[in-house]
Amino acid sequence: MTDDYVQQETKKVTHYPKYHVLEQQDYWDPHTRDIVLGRLEYSYTTNYLTLAEVELLKRVCAHLIHDKNEEILYFIIRHIDSTLSSQIGENQRQEGIPSAKDLIRHGLELLNSATKRYNSMRFIESNADAQLAVLEELAKGNINEWDIRLQQAFFKKLLSLTVDAYYSHPVVWSAIGYGGPAYPRGYVRAGLGQLDPWEAQTE
Repeated sequence: MTDDYVQQETKKVTHYPKYHVLEQQDYWDPHTRDIVLGRLEYSYTTNYLTLAEVELLKRVCAHLIHDKNEEILYFIIRHIDSTLSSQIGENQRQEGIPSAKDLIRHGLELLNSATKRYNSMRFIESNADAQLAVLEELAKGNINEWDIRLQQAFFKKLLSLTVDAYYSHPVVWSAIGYGGPAYPRGYVRAGLGQLDPWEAQTE
């Protein structure tokens, strides 16, 4: 993939406009390189989420990270889908809170019904202001159709999954000046305010 791998949205505001973390990939071990480059794959395939849920999640996640970069959004969706379809159990869950996959699916249904009540349209059919208004009410637990604990659990879970994936993407690494995996090269200049020559420099 070339250097123009759809950075226009993510790189709008950055102190590192000329920095591209993928230029450092020759210094990563093969296993790490494969993992990072795999995050650039543009895939529509999901194991748990339906197409309608994918489209809805794209809109919601774009608001949560304030970024419309399609490539990053699909990586986030893949991360969420992988988590929800995994056979590995959750570390912990409060009593009365359903499993992550049921929580997310039910929460998305609630989001659509709440938006319809707000302006007679589904979430993806609504304008950005209406979408943000519903998300703000959801974050506060103010949607009457669902228990406040479930609303907040859904919002926190979705926010956590979204942010975790967002800051794992190499396009975002470049935007924030993160140098990517340090192994096996490591850092030489480790003092306060010191940077190795290969690290991002502010402009």
